[in-house]
Amino acid sequence: MKKILLLLTGIAFSCNSYQKTASVESNSESSGIITDPTSYAETITQSELQAHLFTYASDEFEGRATGTPGQKKAVAYIKEAYENLGIVAAKGDGDYFQKVPLEVGQVPSGSIAINGNTFEVGQEVLTFGAASGDYVEMVYVGYGIEEGEYSDYEGLDVSGKILLAKAGEPKNDDGTFTLSGTDEKSVWSNMSESLGKKTELASQKGAKGLLYYDAQNFARFKGYFSFMKNNKSGRMMLREEENAIFFVLLDGAAVKTLKNDIETDSSPKAFQTDLKLNISSENEQIDSENVVAIIKGSKKPNEYVVISSHLDHIGVNADGQINNGADDDGSGTVAMLEIAEAFKKASEAGVGPERSLVFLHVTGEEKGLLGSRYYTDFEPLFPLSQTVANLNIDMIGRIDPKRKGDRNYIYLIGSDKLSSELHAISEEVNQKYTNIEFDYTYNDENDPNRFYYRSDHYNFAKNNIPIIFYFNGTHPDYHRPGDTPDKINYDLLENRSKLIFYTAWELANRNDRIVVDKAAN
Repeated sequence: MKKILLLLTGIAFSCNSYQKTASVESNSESSGIITDPTSYAETITQSELQAHLFTYASDEFEGRATGTPGQKKAVAYIKEAYENLGIVAAKGDGDYFQKVPLEVGQVPSGSIAINGNTFEVGQEVLTFGAASGDYVEMVYVGYGIEEGEYSDYEGLDVSGKILLAKAGEPKNDDGTFTLSGTDEKSVWSNMSESLGKKTELASQKGAKGLLYYDAQNFARFKGYFSFMKNNKSGRMMLREEENAIFFVLLDGAAVKTLKNDIETDSSPKAFQTDLKLNISSENEQIDSENVVAIIKGSKKPNEYVVISSHLDHIGVNADGQINNGADDDGSGTVAMLEIAEAFKKASEAGVGPERSLVFLHVTGEEKGLLGSRYYTDFEPLFPLSQTVANLNIDMIGRIDPKRKGDRNYIYLIGSDKLSSELHAISEEVNQKYTNIEFDYTYNDENDPNRFYYRSDHYNFAKNNIPIIFYFNGTHPDYHRPGDTPDKINYDLLENRSKLIFYTAWELANRNDRIVVDKAAN
């Protein structure tokens, strides 16, 4: 699972929020299921999960960092597993690999000049990519928000322009927030999401660049910039983003040479300025890939249930210690292989899934959900409009030491965000087959960890595809060398894998695809 404390654009956090939804009929009366799936679920075993994981999370794979030789060994292992199972590649040419074009932009250097005042990158201004050019006009877009009837872009032509925006969201005269009409902030005030949303909106409007003022968090971004510079590391990104909108953070001194009343004035307007950007960055090309296999549906082959996990981890520490990533996300990877085997056994017995099952192992999750974003935003191998649901598995082999209660549990996130029906199906499948305690702590919109936005399912959810994220929570070995296969609870990994198999079985075999009855954020 990717470790996000600070989310810049392209860089890619027990109160139970669950409320019962309307029940749905299951199995034979509401679906096309023609046999009990239990015998196929029983092919998912502790011994096979363990055998896979002791190889996949071994030192030989060197922590599976994106684009490294260890990651190449990982994708070769997954490919060979599907070949041995007789499960075909998702691509029509028989290639299991979906190339994901990546590059690492090194920490940039240079400066910007605003009305004759020069500011150095890494000091008063921060950015993580190149930006250049001379500009005499800018557009101030206030908070840079557009939602519902509220728009900071109304009446403005920003195509090809440089924009200036500030953090936060508008308030009414009585102190309530304009968007909610209450004392509750919206997602536009959340640092880990608002930057991406505001930059994406500016890009959609045709802007060339966005200068951004966030007094509260500038120091945190500066710390991140300094860390990257001192460690000679860069930001990994999709190559398609190379010519995307540029993004520059300004501190108080820099922004006030552009607009000295930015703290108090939120009214959008165009204005004249003298802005010169001279920021350069070298990029290194990275070779990486997703691994994608498919079991074609017997009756509705053009509808797809996608099961996903990420194949990468964080590699080797500076002192040579290997981060094996047995739980993160070796557990999800091997669970998928066992789930795929169970569906293949059913297919060989003539009771294969009615809808197609897509097994999507994504790269670059630890670098900002890059592999899944490439699949959804740039090259979906199957139409998103025909994708029924995404079941995403990211860390399901351990126990969260902070949690109190039955060890046979799983955190469920997102099941009720887009489809009430999916949530109800998930509950009923569990009650019928696996009896795992569902913990919805991290499903709470107000949970500060924001896990809903931190794994690969989010790239499907933002496209209005219902998702479930299966997660055991963090532990002291999270993103550390101690995340090794000997610490996995294989009985829990087996039962959790069976739960996901049964849920996928129901989704793949129902007469009607599940209904999306809630809007994506």
